[in-house]
Amino acid sequence: MRIFLSGGTGFVGGHVRCSLLEKGHELRLLTHKALACPEPGIEAVAGDVTRPETLAAALQDCDAVINLVGIIREFPARGITFEKLHVTATKNLLEAARQTGIRRYIQMSALGARPGAVSLYHQTKYRAEEEVRASGLDWTIFRPSVIFGPKDEFINTLADLLKSLPVVPVIGDGAYRLQPIHGNDVARCFALALEIPETVGQTHCLCGRDRITYQELLELVSRTLGKKSARTLNVPVSFMKPVTSLLQRFSFFPITKDQITMLLEESICDGSWRETFRFDPVGIEEAIRAYLK
Repeated sequence: MRIFLSGGTGFVGGHVRCSLLEKGHELRLLTHKALACPEPGIEAVAGDVTRPETLAAALQDCDAVINLVGIIREFPARGITFEKLHVTATKNLLEAARQTGIRRYIQMSALGARPGAVSLYHQTKYRAEEEVRASGLDWTIFRPSVIFGPKDEFINTLADLLKSLPVVPVIGDGAYRLQPIHGNDVARCFALALEIPETVGQTHCLCGRDRITYQELLELVSRTLGKKSARTLNVPVSFMKPVTSLLQRFSFFPITKDQITMLLEESICDGSWRETFRFDPVGIEEAIRAYLK
């Protein structure tokens, strides 16, 4: 198949590109600028998901669309918003798919996207999902938990903090749970969905093998780095939220109030996706030892 891939130049996109190429697919990769050295099997096309006039021609002769576009943080002054990159971009891609007669469409959402979500991130992810469900296309939606892997910004950031700071701040009690999933496992699900008819019209929550608290994750990363334990300082949520509200508009500040909300409400699932895709995800300790050492 020839797959049109948007959002394919980032961290998750790298994993998805590899999985699709391994399956023998051809990729048409949407980019803002020319790639210096495109991989074999990849055709790069210039375009922008927020500019619908650039999409229809780019989708011509493709068999399916995979949309990975998303941001974890807004910068409204620079025109970078959840509304624009999650909702509007999805609408534009769906319309371009309909115009070019493409039926198969796969969307990257996020675990926690739901009606009545508290965070704006999850609200807009869910509204994008609703656009997909109402599209009339043969759609599949994936909602991954936190995604990790060699070039991630999650585990690597924790490792950098543990290496550089004498004490690492922890918001609240650190007992909130995560179920991180490796980028390879997420990508494998995207590729397999193209082969499994029963994934059409389904929303799959994706989570890893290990359900772990944030504090336990810090300890795991610390051990992997050869440290006896993580030196941490618990910072009350009642202090962090007002401080974050004041400072989150500055790019140097590492977290937003929205991200605190999502962290505290946890990111776990029942793992039922394995019944459809028939493979077990990699364990987090095994995986991070392979790239943090």
